[in-house]
Amino acid sequence: MAGHSKWANIKHKKAAADAKRGRVWTRLIKEITVAARLGGGDANSNPRLRLAIDKAADANMPKDNIQRAIARGTGGLDGAQYEEIRYEGYGPAGVAIIVDCMTDNRARTVADVRHAFSKYGGNLGQEGSVAFMFNHCGQFLFAPDTPEEVLMNAALEAGADDVLTHPDGSVEIICAPNRFSAVKSALEASGFKAELAEVTMKPLNEVEFSSADAEKIRTLIDALENLDDVQAVFSNAGLDE
Repeated sequence: MAGHSKWANIKHKKAAADAKRGRVWTRLIKEITVAARLGGGDANSNPRLRLAIDKAADANMPKDNIQRAIARGTGGLDGAQYEEIRYEGYGPAGVAIIVDCMTDNRARTVADVRHAFSKYGGNLGQEGSVAFMFNHCGQFLFAPDTPEEVLMNAALEAGADDVLTHPDGSVEIICAPNRFSAVKSALEASGFKAELAEVTMKPLNEVEFSSADAEKIRTLIDALENLDDVQAVFSNAGLDE
């Protein structure tokens, strides 16, 4: 994609996340709590919990906070009971958007999400209206100077599905969601630590937009990400940051 740098976008995304550390901790606590409730409090047998704990460690969350969230999820501590909800819709210029939420008040959450879509030029759609445009997968991104061939061999041996080299030199690895933890562990054992490592909704095709439309799309995505109940926002917009 001309003028589009995967690496620059990832660095921008990480900087924005670091600037909102308090909000990041809140979202991770919710994720740890739900992961522990659904799959148990042992991270060795609960890949989703392991991923959430790893993200919490990367965000410098104190271990006491992590343990309290696990205890809350497994019933050891009282606390709010969260449920997961996914909303789908279209933003300005027809961009496809997925919004993943965790909430203890479904009515509040849908009202907030619908209001953001409406206020910033989008429309909340029905379940399945845009999800078919995305691939649920594990994703790793490595810096442009990473030894590509060695990384590729390590990734494929670990069970990755694909290795992509972008025009800016960054290397992206894709795997099935249930292989994420195994691939991550194998890559780290081989000396590779990804700049970005997550289970995500990756667009099958990114779409570039005019600068005016791109600004409107960013405004909507920012508004959605700032909602208290929103965990993550995905779109098929190939936006230069």
